[in-house]
Amino acid sequence: MVDASVANIELTKEGKMEGNIVKVDGHKHRIDELQIQVDKIEKRVNEVQHFYRTTSKNQLSTVKDHPARKDKDKDKHIPGMKRQQQDASRRDAAAAKRMQELMRQFGTIFRQITQHKCAWPFMQPVDVKGLGLHDYYEVIDRPMDFSTIKNQMEAMDGAGYKHVREIYADMLLVFNNAMKYNDETSDVHLMAKTLLEKFEEKWLQLLPKVTEEDKRREEEKVEAQLKKQLAQEAARAELARDLTNELNEANKQLEELGGILGKKCRKLSIKEKRGIGISLAQLCPEDLAKALEIVSQDKPTFQATGEEVELDISAQSEFTLWRLKFFLRDALGSQRNSSSNGGKNTTKSRHAAVSNTSAIASKRKRDICNALAKTAKKRGKKLCS
Repeated sequence: MVDASVANIELTKEGKMEGNIVKVDGHKHRIDELQIQVDKIEKRVNEVQHFYRTTSKNQLSTVKDHPARKDKDKDKHIPGMKRQQQDASRRDAAAAKRMQELMRQFGTIFRQITQHKCAWPFMQPVDVKGLGLHDYYEVIDRPMDFSTIKNQMEAMDGAGYKHVREIYADMLLVFNNAMKYNDETSDVHLMAKTLLEKFEEKWLQLLPKVTEEDKRREEEKVEAQLKKQLAQEAARAELARDLTNELNEANKQLEELGGILGKKCRKLSIKEKRGIGISLAQLCPEDLAKALEIVSQDKPTFQATGEEVELDISAQSEFTLWRLKFFLRDALGSQRNSSSNGGKNTTKSRHAAVSNTSAIASKRKRDICNALAKTAKKRGKKLCS
């Protein structure tokens, strides 16, 4: 049976025991604060990862948790975001100015075509009803004419053409519609064909400039995307450094606290260590797995799985041994209680108060050990994916 007493608490002096409980409470409170700090850092890590997965157009996605911290990180990178936005605005303005020049040159071609003697049938929309063209819309999916194109070119409310190739496509639509609906021998078909040949000839003179502009826009797009990616990576690296420093500071405090508690732990005797080994053999499979997990938390290289596990009790740290002692006492106590079917308590009433106080102190010490081990596992987690 595992000794259920807490060896480093003197039960003979109630005042001293209460003093130890106060100290235990103080250590537990400090661990709780450190755990909260580490949890907040982890949540910030998740926010950073979420930010870089969902950022669109240099705007931060909404993060519900920790709004104050989120705003701090956001404000930290606003200058870089604004700079990118300003560069994009200047780039777009320059591209729009160049496109306006191409459209101006295309306007010269448009006027030459519309002033041709064969252009009059295409100046206005086709009078389908007046001409009795009952099947026109069955043949022509999208009607087009020169007046519609002219209005689009002169539109000032942003609803006009954005690229000279859009005007080119509508010009082709005018001619192709006419040739598609009208017979090859008709005057309208021949006039459309004549204008199309003249239009293509003039378009080929402007095409090299249009191609150059398209290439330039694509290069600027790729360059802007690269700059955006580099800026995001730089911001991520900076945030990662900040989070690493905070996490290292929390871990340092945990190590200091662990050292304090380690010094206060009395070294277990050979008999007590032997008792731990015997008690381990009495555990059910589920509790045994939990006990081996306690060992692996202190020794990451320890293999806690497999059909057979070799565990050298004497090679374990005092911190791990005390955690095992607390765990074994509770686990075996639960097993005894479940097998006794609610048997009567035979403990003498004069020892009840002392045992209860001892159990409280023991539980608090066990909580400290478990909290330290749980928080230490966080050190191995990566800050950013």
